[in-house]
Amino acid sequence: MEDDAILRGDKLILRGLMFHGFHGVKSEEKKLGQKFLIDVDAWMDLRPAGLSDRLSDSVSYTDIYRIAKEVVEGQPHNLLESVTQLIASTTLTKHPQITAVRVKVGKPHVAVQGPVDYLGVEILRFRSTDVPE
Repeated sequence: MEDDAILRGDKLILRGLMFHGFHGVKSEEKKLGQKFLIDVDAWMDLRPAGLSDRLSDSVSYTDIYRIAKEVVEGQPHNLLESVTQLIASTTLTKHPQITAVRVKVGKPHVAVQGPVDYLGVEILRFRSTDVPE
C-alpha cells in the first residue's frame, strides 16, 4: 500500500515538546491549564537536503515546533483529539512537501487512580486523503 511506503521513508522527528495550555472538559483544566507533551513525525523526501546541505530543501524543525506551540498555547479545546488534529492539519497545510504526519499529544497530569507517565492521543494523517492539494 502507498501509505505504508510513505511511513518507511525519511522523516523529521520532534520529541518531548512541552507547552502549557488550557485544554480539557473540566473547568479547572480551562482555568488553571496544564503541561502538554508533544511528539511529531513528519515524512518527506530528505534526499535533496542531504545532497545540497541547504535548509531550503527541507522543512525547519522550528517551523513545526512553532505550529505545535501556537496550537497548544492558543485557543482552548475540549478534546486532545481536536488539538492533535489541528497540529497535524496545520503542518500538512503549511508544508506541502510533507506527505504524512504523526502527532502525539499527552497529558502527564490527569486525575486517575494510579501512577501514569501521561495519557493522550496519537493520530496519523496522510496528505493524499486528508489535505487538498
